[in-house]
Amino acid sequence: MKKALILLVLLSSQVSFGQFGKLLKKAEALTQGTTSLSNEQIGKGLKEALDKGIKEEVSKLTKTDGFYKNKAVKILMPSELQKVDKTLRSIGLSSLADDGVKMLNRAAEDAVKTATPIFVSAIKNMSFKDVKNILMSNDDKAATTYLKTTTNKELYKEFNPVIKKSFDKVGAAKTWKTIISKYNTMPFVKKVNPDLTDYVTQKALDGVFKMIAKKELDIRKNTASRTSDLLKKVFALQDKK
Repeated sequence: MKKALILLVLLSSQVSFGQFGKLLKKAEALTQGTTSLSNEQIGKGLKEALDKGIKEEVSKLTKTDGFYKNKAVKILMPSELQKVDKTLRSIGLSSLADDGVKMLNRAAEDAVKTATPIFVSAIKNMSFKDVKNILMSNDDKAATTYLKTTTNKELYKEFNPVIKKSFDKVGAAKTWKTIISKYNTMPFVKKVNPDLTDYVTQKALDGVFKMIAKKELDIRKNTASRTSDLLKKVFALQDKK
């Protein structure tokens, strides 16, 4: 059984000859662990880790200032509006520029509330093969990458209309209309009309996956963050790599 599983791992992974020995060691570590852990337990352990990332990190983004006061994910003005920001501040309109940035972040905080059910569905549908590949990966963000691959398109579809509505709800539409109008009426400037909805949607997604990756890395590297017996046992397999 052990040899069969090792062979399956090797056949299902595209590796160079130089990676063969390293992959074999990983496979052996995983199969040794299954003497005390079933495939189901290993799957539950990784899913628990992802759940922690969502509940402990992504949930922070949904609160007031979850984006705005978090330097790691704070949404700044898009590059094409950096000149707008600088110009507004140079003529004493710093508060208006600050309000514009704050409204972008408020819309993102509002939109992220729709993410959890999509993540839950993706995690629930993970196969043991998915789990095994993630645990054995050299990538400390493998689980996050899996979630991004399986949910990014759906999240964009969910986030985008919410952000459009949020712009009105949090006052972003009005604030940015004022900002753009003020700037476009100034002499000798090139008029701007950026797609802020798409920009904030993309930045909100980036922030979500950055926070999940943060928790994944913490669990992989810090044994104290493995707060349940199952997490300790499952990620001990990873430590054998």
